[in-house]
Amino acid sequence: MLLDIQNPIILFDGICNVCDASVKFILARDKSEKYLFASLQSDAGQELLKKFGLPTEKFKTFALIENKQIFTKSTAALKVAKELSGVWKFFYVFIYLPAPFRDFFYDLVSKNRYLIGGKKHSCMIPTPEIKKRFL
Repeated sequence: MLLDIQNPIILFDGICNVCDASVKFILARDKSEKYLFASLQSDAGQELLKKFGLPTEKFKTFALIENKQIFTKSTAALKVAKELSGVWKFFYVFIYLPAPFRDFFYDLVSKNRYLIGGKKHSCMIPTPEIKKRFL
């Protein structure tokens, strides 16, 4: 059962180039290999979306599943940033701003992510070194 996995799981849009770059960014800065990943289009991603009552099509958010809870949008991004190496953890201070304010900016990028970075025809294929971190 996917919810019994101990590591936090990041759900991302597998055909979005901005999302793909975000996953690579996290992988490079997650030195303790804390996070696991699943594209929203994958069987695991679809199962998790259903379990949390989120839409399984027309993906508009990055999501973090941690301690059997789901966090989306800016809250998910800031919780992940808090755990990364380098200066990124300091962005967590923005968690104290009201979520609607934070999510306004998140939504601007999310709505335009295909315009900003383009779209792929298929999800990223993980390298053998990182394959163990993808569901």
